[in-house]
Amino acid sequence: MRPQLAVCIFLRDDRFTSSVSPLLENDRYVITLTNSAQELHELILENGNVDCLVLQEYPELRTVTQHLRDIGIVLPAVIITSGEPEGENETVLLTEINQKGNYKPKSYFFYHRAEIHLPASNFDDIGQGIDKAISQYLNLSSNDHRLLNSEPGSMEKEPLKTFNRQQGSLAEKLRERLGYLGVYYKRNPQIFLRNMSPGERQKFMEQLRAKYRQIVLNYFDQESTLNNQIDEFVNLTFFADVPVTQIVEMHMELMEEFSKQLQLEGRSEEILLDYRLTLIDTLAHLCEMYRRSIPRES
Repeated sequence: MRPQLAVCIFLRDDRFTSSVSPLLENDRYVITLTNSAQELHELILENGNVDCLVLQEYPELRTVTQHLRDIGIVLPAVIITSGEPEGENETVLLTEINQKGNYKPKSYFFYHRAEIHLPASNFDDIGQGIDKAISQYLNLSSNDHRLLNSEPGSMEKEPLKTFNRQQGSLAEKLRERLGYLGVYYKRNPQIFLRNMSPGERQKFMEQLRAKYRQIVLNYFDQESTLNNQIDEFVNLTFFADVPVTQIVEMHMELMEEFSKQLQLEGRSEEILLDYRLTLIDTLAHLCEMYRRSIPRES
């Protein structure tokens, strides 16, 4: 059986509790429901394999999420919001993301700046919200404290290691789950690369180039995490619908950079031919993801 995504759901409203199971009732998810903050913490700690949280906004929610951050638990999250933001606080709602066509880090958040806000009126879109939350989370950098917390430098060394472990584990599970049907059609076109604002597009591509550069540098080192690095790169590329031509262009630009460096050092450039394998391997992973994710005709 394909591994499923474990979703822990903390809801205070019985209306949502009764409707969430039918909305997520398929082979993609294993869901756990609770209306107790204490039980939520216990479930996360005991399970140790939660892939996404769904949390309902209520007055004490920040206390709940602060405790999770304090013990180094940073997971993908969908926040079910009750209404419009108050005062000068800005909440980026899921509907606003759809309208604007890009993702912007929030100045107002409950857990971390990559969380997805889903208005209660759009609760039926919970599955789409989970996909977005996971995609944004995989794009987080453990070095970017501004995204992870309200105060720079507030995450200590051990929590950062925990975050890296959680992120790597989820990327591996998604890699194993590439066969779940219909994910291709569940992608959100509003967060595709071509629909991002120029600033967001530039930032995203810089992050993607940095990840690909790391893959190239580690490709022949027999590093045990290389497959995870490739799969994380492919996940980001897939959900942002990055054209293959841009991946090839990214590879060629990197090879040109290395070529100039080798020339300066008076070394042969023939070694760069071997890195064609890196590009072929990466594109093969991406093709396999598309192959497995598009539903087959019966």
